[in-house]
Amino acid sequence: MSEPANRPGRLGIGVIGAGKVGAVLGAALRSAGHALVGVHAVSEDSRTRAEALLPDVPVLPIPQIVERSEVVLFAVPDDELGPLVSGLAQAGHFTTGQILVHTSGRFGTDVLEPGREAGAIALAVHPVMTFTGLSLDLARLHTASFGVTASGPFLPIAQALVVEMGGEPVVVAEGDRPLYHAALAHASNHSVTLVGQASQILESMGIENPGEVLGPLVRASIDNALASGDGALTGPVVRGDAGTVQTHRENLEGFATEESAPDIGAAYLAMAEASAYRANRRGALPDEALERILRALGLENSHKSESGGHEQ
Repeated sequence: MSEPANRPGRLGIGVIGAGKVGAVLGAALRSAGHALVGVHAVSEDSRTRAEALLPDVPVLPIPQIVERSEVVLFAVPDDELGPLVSGLAQAGHFTTGQILVHTSGRFGTDVLEPGREAGAIALAVHPVMTFTGLSLDLARLHTASFGVTASGPFLPIAQALVVEMGGEPVVVAEGDRPLYHAALAHASNHSVTLVGQASQILESMGIENPGEVLGPLVRASIDNALASGDGALTGPVVRGDAGTVQTHRENLEGFATEESAPDIGAAYLAMAEASAYRANRRGALPDEALERILRALGLENSHKSESGGHEQ
């Protein structure tokens, strides 16, 4: 078997953006045998990251990277991606057959249209994981899915790049990208917020290392939810225990006032209401129990006004 660096199909890849994502994906592609021809890194943190994960790869201006690359990997903030691609296209930097890949979850390939008009191939490849920007992310890629979007003839290219990085490609339609990204942000970012809020409450009563207390519960809850969806719901809401829910609400309202943390009470109300409706829809929480829970949350009119009465 030939070494990766000597195998057929080796491509010259340029990385624009040595943030946590770009540097790690660049290192993964390099490990797969591709040649990194240049990386764009502006901040001190980006340069340090590039030195650690992409040693000996020259740090170059963006136009030079595009000129040298068969594949251009854009790992830049969402709001910068469109203007950057448009500017490069207007300046005539793209060439026919060049492969343009971006890592944004929000966009599909339409954001790369200026490059496509110049004859380039457009791919959207979004890793479904959080990044530290450290080498340990390379191992995590092997358990990660990637949301890939491309036109039919070029979809296998996107899928092959993902497989080479160790990931599992999941096809996402162009029009579904914003909703797909919202789902991921909702699951990941808001889980962090909820754990942070729970930790703050525990810390306020003198419990040290709240992460150790919450860890087994949260990990089991997430694992159960991933395996069983809404069937994993437990606790006072799904049991219809309105007295406990009302006690939670009243105490959290007091906590929010004392600790100047209004977000905690608001988040509890929103998530408890959502949990109640989801449990009701799957038949785990009868209509009468749903009404009791909503009253306990101070939302007694919301069931009728939003749904006009629920029918199982």
